[in-house]
Amino acid sequence: MPAKADSQKQHWFYHTLLKPLMDRAKGGEISLLFLDASHFVMGCDFPGSIYGSVRRFVKTFSGRKRYNVLGALDFISKKVTMITNGSSITACEVFRKTAEVYAGKTVFVVLDNAKYQKCSITRELAEHRGINLVFIPPYSPGLTLIERLWKLVKGKLCSRYYNRFELFREQIDSIINSTDNLNKEIVDRLIGEKVQLFDDLISINENSFRYNQEAA
Repeated sequence: MPAKADSQKQHWFYHTLLKPLMDRAKGGEISLLFLDASHFVMGCDFPGSIYGSVRRFVKTFSGRKRYNVLGALDFISKKVTMITNGSSITACEVFRKTAEVYAGKTVFVVLDNAKYQKCSITRELAEHRGINLVFIPPYSPGLTLIERLWKLVKGKLCSRYYNRFELFREQIDSIINSTDNLNKEIVDRLIGEKVQLFDDLISINENSFRYNQEAA
C-alpha cells in the first residue's frame, strides 16, 4: 500500500469518475483506455525462474539492455495500442497513434501524474486530437488497470532464458499483442470493474493495516 496514498481521494475517483466511465464503455458510448509505461531490463529484472522440489540454477543474460513500452489498454476489447523503443518515449507518440486507431470515437484515457504525461505539450496535443485525459489521484497505481497487464507480461518473461535481446523484445511484443485474442480470457479475468481501494482498513500498528471484515 503506497504510504502517501489518500484513500478518500481514491474512493471519490473510483465511484465518481472511473466507474461511470466503465459503465459508459460497456454500453458502447465511449472508448475507455488505461495508459502507462513499463521498462523491461534484460539481464536485470528477468533472470528466469522455475518451481521445483530440487534446487536448480537457471541461466541469465548479462547486461542491462532496456526495452520501453508505452501502452494504452482498451477496457472492453483488451487491445493494446503501444509505442516501443530502447531509449525514451513520450505520451505524445501514443496519443497520435490512439487518435488514428479510434478515429471518430469519443475516447477517455486514464493515466497517472508522470510529468511527461501531464505537461502542457502533452495535454494540448490530447485536446487537439479529441482525447479526454483522466488523471488518477497521486500514489494510486491500483487505479491504472494496465499495471495488471505489466505484471502478467513480466511473469511470463521469467519462464525462460533469452540468449539474445531480439528474442527478449519479440517475446514482450508477442504477449502484449495477444491481449485481445489468444490471452483475452486471462486478461479479462485480470482487468474488470473491481479495483483495490484502501478506504476500509483497520490499523494493526503504525505501519500495517487489515481490511475491516465486519464492514465487508
